[in-house]
Amino acid sequence: MRDYQNYIDGAFVAGPEAFADVDPTTGRQVAWVHEADAALVDRAVRAARRAVEGPWGRTSVASRAVLLRRIADEIDRRADDLLAAEVADTGKPASVARALDVARAAANFRCFADVVAAEGTESFLQELPDGGQALNYALRKPLGVVAAIVPWNLPLLLLTWKLAPALACGNAVVVKPSEETPGSATVLAEILDAVGVPPGVYNVVHGFGSGSAGEHLVTHPDVDGVTFTGSTATGTGIMKAVAPRVRPVSFELGGKNAALVFADADLDATVAGLTRSVFANTGQVCLCTERVYVERSIFDEVAERLTASARALRLGAPSDAATTTGPVISRAHQEKILRYFAAAEQAGAKAITGGGVPTMTGDLAGGFWVEPTLWTGLTNEDRVVREEIFGPAAALIPFDTEQEAVALANDTSYGLAAAVWTTDLRRAHRVAGRMDVGISWVNNWFLRELRSPFGGTGLSGIGREGGRHSLDFYTETTNVCVTL
Repeated sequence: MRDYQNYIDGAFVAGPEAFADVDPTTGRQVAWVHEADAALVDRAVRAARRAVEGPWGRTSVASRAVLLRRIADEIDRRADDLLAAEVADTGKPASVARALDVARAAANFRCFADVVAAEGTESFLQELPDGGQALNYALRKPLGVVAAIVPWNLPLLLLTWKLAPALACGNAVVVKPSEETPGSATVLAEILDAVGVPPGVYNVVHGFGSGSAGEHLVTHPDVDGVTFTGSTATGTGIMKAVAPRVRPVSFELGGKNAALVFADADLDATVAGLTRSVFANTGQVCLCTERVYVERSIFDEVAERLTASARALRLGAPSDAATTTGPVISRAHQEKILRYFAAAEQAGAKAITGGGVPTMTGDLAGGFWVEPTLWTGLTNEDRVVREEIFGPAAALIPFDTEQEAVALANDTSYGLAAAVWTTDLRRAHRVAGRMDVGISWVNNWFLRELRSPFGGTGLSGIGREGGRHSLDFYTETTNVCVTL
C-alpha cells in the first residue's frame, strides 16, 4: 500500500488525516493520501515565499534552463516509477501513459528550458522633445508564489505543463493534485529533490477542493497567481476567491468540442482521427470531440465506419498490450456519464454502439467501466449535445452546407478546440479560421507544438499558455526608462 504524504520545504510531511486512493480498473484501494489542512497549506506557501525571495528568485536564466534539462533527464530515468503511479491512479493503458504522459512530461521541461533561454525582451529608443533620448527596456521578474491546481485526466502531463514554465521563470510553486490522482506529483517531488531543486521551490499539498487544501490554497493571501485546469464550475469558484486580491489566473476549463467532416475528406484518415478524438483516454481529455457534424451525403458511411472502429476498441487491464481503453476515473464519474446516457435515450437518440456498462470479469469487475458510445438522432437543442460529458461518447449530426456546419459547431458556450476534416485546402483554412475556439485542427487531432499558444474562449478558459505565452503569465514585467 503506497503512502502519499505532502511535500513541503524539501521534506515529506504527514497530514492530520488520510483518505483512500482507488484504482479505477478494480475499485480497490492502492494508497493512503495525507490531506493537508489549512496549517500545512500555510507552511507550503510560506516555504514557497522564502524560496522565491531568496537565492532561487535571483538565479540566472541560464542556470534555471540547465536545471530544467536535468529534471527532464531524471524523469526519463524514473520513467517506470512515474508510469506505475500514473497507471495505478488513472487505469489508462500503460502503453498510452508511457507514450503520452511520461514522455510529454520530460518534453515539457526541455521545451521551456529552450524557450526561456532564447526569449528576450523588447526595448525602445525614445526621442525626446529637447533632442535627447531615453532608453526603455523591459525586465521579466518572477510572478512569485504560484498555486497550480491539476486535474485527474492527464495529471503528470498537465502538472509539468504548468511547473516547467513556472520554474523556468524563477517562481516557487505549490501544487494541489487531484485527490483522484496524487501519485505522480509525489514521485515528481523525489525527482526534483534528486536534481537539486532548492527546498520550497516545489511543494505538494494533497486534499480536496471546497473546505480542504484547494480552497485553503487559492484563498491564501500570499499566493500571487493561480493556474488551473479543470471544470468550468470550479474555475468560476476560483475566480471569485482571488477577485478581492486581484490575482492573475490562467484557466483551461471545459469543452464541448466539434469535428466537421466534409464530403471530400479522406475517410480512412478521418475515421482513424475521430476514433482518437472521441475515445482517447476514455474520452477524458478536455480536447476530446463530443459533437461530430458530418456532411449528409457521407453521413451513413461515416457512422458505419466509426461504429466499427469503436467496436474494435478493447477494454482491459492497463498491463495488457491489447488494451486500448481503460475505465473512467471514479464511480461518481461513471454514474454521471450514465445519467447522460439516460438523458440521450430520453431525447430519442439511437445508440448505434455502446450506451451502457460493459461486462468485465475477474478483478476488473469492480472497476468503473463505460462502453464507447455513439449516438444519432440528436440535435444541438438536446442537453447531451450542449453539456460536457467528459466520457467516451459523441453525437453524430448531419449538415448540408458549409455555412450550416460552421454555425452548428459555434453554437456552444464553450470554445476550446475543433477539428476540420477536408481535402479542400481553401475550405480547410476558411473553416478552421471561423471556429470560435483556441485551437483548430485540420486533418489531425491533439497535435501540439509546445511553443504555440494554447487556451480556450468562452466557458473554456482565460489566457494562453505555451512557449513565450506561458512566460507572459509566469512573470511580471517592469519597464526601465533611462534618460541618455
